[in-house]
Amino acid sequence: MAKKAKKTATKKKTVRREYTKADVKELRAHSKAKTPVAKIAKLTKRSEGSLRQKALKLGIRLGHKR
Repeated sequence: MAKKAKKTATKKKTVRREYTKADVKELRAHSKAKTPVAKIAKLTKRSEGSLRQKALKLGIRLGHKR
């Protein structure tokens, strides 16, 4: 009988993208418009956590429930 090869779990590699000046400007506009974070995440293709961390560093608030 032939031995079965073990499959190793592959982890998806995280790709980090820097925030450009345009990204920051867009984030500030969404903050002012009180756009929900989930919607911003879909539009910018970034995670909610990433957006919240950047907003915290910039000193702005995100989301409509504030």
